[in-house]
Amino acid sequence: MRLIRRLYDWVLKWAHTPYGGLALFVLAFAESSFFPIPPDVLLMALAISVPARAFRFALICSIGSVAGGVFGYMIGYYFMDFIGLRVIELYGFAEKYEYVQELYRNYDAWVVAIAGFTPIPYKVFTISAGAFKINFPVFIAVSAISRAARFFILAGIIWKYGEHIKGFIDKYFNLITIVFTILLILGFVVVKYAIH
Repeated sequence: MRLIRRLYDWVLKWAHTPYGGLALFVLAFAESSFFPIPPDVLLMALAISVPARAFRFALICSIGSVAGGVFGYMIGYYFMDFIGLRVIELYGFAEKYEYVQELYRNYDAWVVAIAGFTPIPYKVFTISAGAFKINFPVFIAVSAISRAARFFILAGIIWKYGEHIKGFIDKYFNLITIVFTILLILGFVVVKYAIH
C-alpha cells in the first residue's frame, strides 16, 4: 500500500505541471487500445488536485480515449491477425472471440457504448469493432458519448465535492485502493465469464 500511496502522491503532482494534461491524454489513448490501467485514476488525481479544472481534464481524457479507441479499431481492421489477436489473447478473451462477434451482430455499436461506460476492458471491444467492420462513424459516436459520459460524471462529482473527496481519499486511501482494484478485476471477470 505504501508504494501505491507514493504513486498516488506522485500522480497528484502532475496537476501542477504543464504535462499533467499530456500524461492524461497519453494514458487514456493507450488504455483504449492496448494498456491495462484505466485513465480514471489519473483523471481523479488531477481533478482532485485542481477541482476548477476537472471538466478540462475530463475533456482531455475523453478525446484521448476516443483517439485510442480509433487506434484500437484500426488495429482490428487492418492488423487483427498480427496484433489484434495477441492483445485479445493477453486479456484472456481468445476463446470468447466468436461470441463477441455474435454480440456485434445482435447489438452492433451498443456493445461499444456499454464497454466505453463501464469498467469492462474497452480495448477488447475497440479492436473487435475494427475486426468485425462495425460502421466507423457510429463507432466514433458511441465511443465519444459513452467515454465522455463516464469521465464527465466523474469530473462533475469531483468539481462539486472536490475538497471533501480529497479529505475522504486521504483518510480512507487503503480501503479505496482495495475496492477500486476489486472493481477493476470484477470488470474483467464479468466480461470473461459472462460471455458464453
